[in-house]
Amino acid sequence: MANKSKGINLMARNANTLAVAVVAAALAGGGAGAAAVAFTHGGGNHVSTATATAAPATARVANVAATSALSLEQIAKQSVASVVEVDATSTESQSPSPFGGGGGGTASATGTGFIYDGDGHVVTNEHVVDGASSVSVKLSDGSTWKATVVGSDTSSDLAILKISAPAAKLTPLHLADSSAVQIGDGVVAIGNPFGLDGTVTSGIVSAVDREISSPDSTPIEGAIQTDAAINHGNSGGPLLNLEGDVIGVTSQIQSESGGNDGVGFAIPANTVRSVADQLIATGKAQHALLGVNVKTASNGVGVAQVENGSAAAAAGLRVGDVITAVDGTAVTSAQRLRAVIAAHVPGDKLTLSLLRRGTTSTVTVTLGSRS
Repeated sequence: MANKSKGINLMARNANTLAVAVVAAALAGGGAGAAAVAFTHGGGNHVSTATATAAPATARVANVAATSALSLEQIAKQSVASVVEVDATSTESQSPSPFGGGGGGTASATGTGFIYDGDGHVVTNEHVVDGASSVSVKLSDGSTWKATVVGSDTSSDLAILKISAPAAKLTPLHLADSSAVQIGDGVVAIGNPFGLDGTVTSGIVSAVDREISSPDSTPIEGAIQTDAAINHGNSGGPLLNLEGDVIGVTSQIQSESGGNDGVGFAIPANTVRSVADQLIATGKAQHALLGVNVKTASNGVGVAQVENGSAAAAAGLRVGDVITAVDGTAVTSAQRLRAVIAAHVPGDKLTLSLLRRGTTSTVTVTLGSRS
């Protein structure tokens, strides 16, 4: 199945040909209309061209973050061992599933992941393991381990796997503060495009604060856009900065052809950290809700609507207020505010700086939950 219209590709590479198309919202601020989204599945060596779309855990073992830029060779040498291949197998009779319908037999999907902690937890995309009856993880040394799905979250397109590999084989990657990412920053992507293990590509951050659609069409805020070459099979892999820290999880490409056109997107590390820690702790993820409809204003983010009973209503926000900062950090767009909220969990307290009828003030809001 081929569709030559512009779309977003969810980048798991699959062994049987299948494309299940759904409709998703276009990138916010991107000027495009609705985009066709498909879970794409290649057949054999063929890859389908169908177009498509928090505090750290206390027990986590992490690499010490570097303090200066590294060469691409250094980043590759220190990070490749932490990147894994994820193979998910599904029985086709388990319909509905993006892996196929009835008729018996099996289908498989191949994606990427990375070691999150010394306990054997692995981060990947939800769409890589969605519907899978069995999952395995292959480490960079070639050893393969049966994996359990600890938890998955369709709304953020993230999943946590767990393997029982010995600690000596587990080298976690360090997650950066993705709110500090800037346009023009150098980046490195590592993954398994087309089944080619340990492929390293580089580029820059092309844009920040993009809004992309998850597999269930929920907006994922604060996505990082990059021109680093990423393709089918890169799903779930790390996007690293030049200090070798993870700034995002590569998840989608926007493409006319279904292949890399230099427009890729990564889920920001702050969202990854928040969701991953919840999945490890409880197997589920909740998403923070402020409870306002907002729009970008010349001096901040204007409040266009306040939902009854929401956290915003309880804090006294009103239509016409302009939110200028969160916890002392300026917010200059609606996308940035939504990204900040998305990086928190229900129950977190934030201090909002407001401008109301020419008067400045601050309010404390306790975030609610949207799931």
